[in-house]
Amino acid sequence: MIKGITKTGFRFEISDRALDDYELLELMTDVDSNPLLVPKVYEKLLGKKQKENLIEFLKKKDGYASTEKMSKILEEILKSNQKVKN
Repeated sequence: MIKGITKTGFRFEISDRALDDYELLELMTDVDSNPLLVPKVYEKLLGKKQKENLIEFLKKKDGYASTEKMSKILEEILKSNQKVKN
């Protein structure tokens, strides 16, 4: 289990099972050619509940969950821990 907190204050947990999920790997390799897969990456990595929590976390500021902010948080999560990077 990997636990962390982003610079913006979002707390996350990533299960070891999610990190060892082949479907997540496929999604991440296909996302460059098909950006519409990004929401599935969030759900596979964080799980449905945490993905929804992230959306609500971002909406608290102005009522919108910015795709740019979502992307920055995903990038930060992926860079935050060596185990996630691999």
